[in-house]
Amino acid sequence: MSTTDAAYEVTRTEAEWRELLTPEQYDVMRRHGTERAGTCAVMLSEKRQGAFCCAGCGQALFRSGDKFESGTGWPSYSSPVDGSVETTEDRSYGMRRTEVHCSRCGSHLGHVFPDGPPPTGLRYCINGVALNFEAE
Repeated sequence: MSTTDAAYEVTRTEAEWRELLTPEQYDVMRRHGTERAGTCAVMLSEKRQGAFCCAGCGQALFRSGDKFESGTGWPSYSSPVDGSVETTEDRSYGMRRTEVHCSRCGSHLGHVFPDGPPPTGLRYCINGVALNFEAE
């Protein structure tokens, strides 16, 4: 991913991303890494009403009402805020998955799978370090 891609509303240089994000956030959000399951206890246990926002640009990505316990060790959501995420095919590690990234800054968030609850049947499996929570 080009971190200065003009296709996104929010663009930054590599140096700016490194200054803004923690090393773990940078690895996940800009280098397509994945945090270990169960390591982001803050986002896994967050139960208040509000929005889960991109740690890179602040855009609201998921509402607390769409969060559910998937048992995977990553925060999971049944649907995103309209227009907040985009998807691309990810063929890394010999798998075929659907990557989820922020539509405003292009940061990698996680993946979406077709094994979620009704009504969408989708599970947006998101790295907790890619999120900040804003209470209502």
